[in-house]
Amino acid sequence: MTSTPATLADYPKIAAGKVRELYAVDDEHLLLVASDRISAFDFILDTPIPDKGRVLTAMSVFWFELLADVLPNHLVGYDDPRIPAEVRGRALLVRRLEMLPVEAVARGYLAGSGFTDYQRTGSVCGVELPAGLLEADKLPAPVFTPASKAALGEHDENVSFEAVVASVGRQRAEQVRDATLAIYRRGAEHAAARGIVLADTKFEFGVDETGALVLGDEVLTPDSSRYWPADGYLPGRPQPSFDKQYVRDWLTGPESGWQRASDTPPPPLPPEVVAATRARYVEAYERISGRSLADWPAPTS
Repeated sequence: MTSTPATLADYPKIAAGKVRELYAVDDEHLLLVASDRISAFDFILDTPIPDKGRVLTAMSVFWFELLADVLPNHLVGYDDPRIPAEVRGRALLVRRLEMLPVEAVARGYLAGSGFTDYQRTGSVCGVELPAGLLEADKLPAPVFTPASKAALGEHDENVSFEAVVASVGRQRAEQVRDATLAIYRRGAEHAAARGIVLADTKFEFGVDETGALVLGDEVLTPDSSRYWPADGYLPGRPQPSFDKQYVRDWLTGPESGWQRASDTPPPPLPPEVVAATRARYVEAYERISGRSLADWPAPTS
């Protein structure tokens, strides 16, 4: 194998998810490739979103750089010669880690499955919350609400902190919780300065050869985070968003003709929904980073 492979086929594929694929580069490094696929309701949709993979990659790089003083991360490079030209701009060269079996979720606002849990129990993942909160209300303080890491095609399930302790030990669980909340607070502070609410997000952590906790996977992208425009924020209703909620709303609306409770996969997305979704992803990156996606490396054939 050469040090600058001509194609992605030079690297063995070792894992594939709904959006990303993972390739082995050598004993110490992996290639994390983001596609333009989009998923909703545990389905991978037939219709890709142009430039989505580039947005996810560029956004992760921006945040990895900004957050490097909070916690080390697995990023080695995004324009490294070991990255094949065909995936340049949507691939990261990263360090191999022993990944922890937990989705580390931070919530600063009450939305999504957190709001559903709260309506049923008055708490989220065992964290008691004040009575009378509305959908999208800001919480008194950000909370750590972990989830199990589900297999492809299955749904992550919210779990308690004690379940994380049982999985990775108390010291590591506390370390993950504290890192999750510290990274969320830094991210929310930066987003607020850019006119965006970071409602919630999920992280994945790994452990390196020294036993140190390391931030891995993607970070604070529109796929892993709930972003709302601050100027339209109003509790008590669903919020406009910069993430794939627009796609979810179309799929569950009358225009799609799809029934979520059925066993049939969702229909293809119409061009206007594709264009509007792409625009939301690009705007999220450009507003938060202050950079233009046009300046980000593009794949070459």
